Amino acid sequence: MKLKNEFRAARFSCLAGMAVFLVFLAACSSAPEVTRLDASTQTDLSGYWNDTDVRIVSESLIADCVSSPRIQAFRAENGRLPVFIVGKFANESSEHIDTGILTKRLEAAILNSGKADFVASSSERGELRTERAEQQGWASEETAKSLANETGADFMLTGSIRTIVEQADKTTVRTYYVYAELTDIETNRRIWIGENNEIKKMIEAPGFRL
Repeated sequence: MKLKNEFRAARFSCLAGMAVFLVFLAACSSAPEVTRLDASTQTDLSGYWNDTDVRIVSESLIADCVSSPRIQAFRAENGRLPVFIVGKFANESSEHIDTGILTKRLEAAILNSGKADFVASSSERGELRTERAEQQGWASEETAKSLANETGADFMLTGSIRTIVEQADKTTVRTYYVYAELTDIETNRRIWIGENNEIKKMIEAPGFRL
């Protein structure tokens, strides 16, 4: 009887060990689990700046900008859409933020508004000018684009991103402030100043639970 009990105990121990080993193998699997999401799906895995924040900020700032009284007055006085150029947006926050994504979304929001146009940035114009210069010698006269015929921007949009971070125990509240300024390129006058502080997140750090 004693031998039989010892055999059962040994068998149970062996099975338990195999179960633990299988769980360990599953946890160490090198293949990641991937789930495709709709591009409009809001995700917040870390509480940091993400694609949803970019969309909210760019759309709200541009909607406010192109509907501002001075921009409306410009359209009425000149009989055309104002031309913007998007300049530098500085990251002055407490985290790494790719401001290039924000500026591209701002450009898209400007065009999609139908209330303003924008021209290529200074980093992009060099390549365009090189192409026009080469066309003078290599393209046909009918298709070669003229030199010194660029559309000059009326206003430059610049800005910055900043954060205020509050923390107590395992709770962190992170608030983003995105500022934007529209400046008359000829006179350096500020035409419009906007602020977006809609992005506010509370992050609860995981704790040990029994």
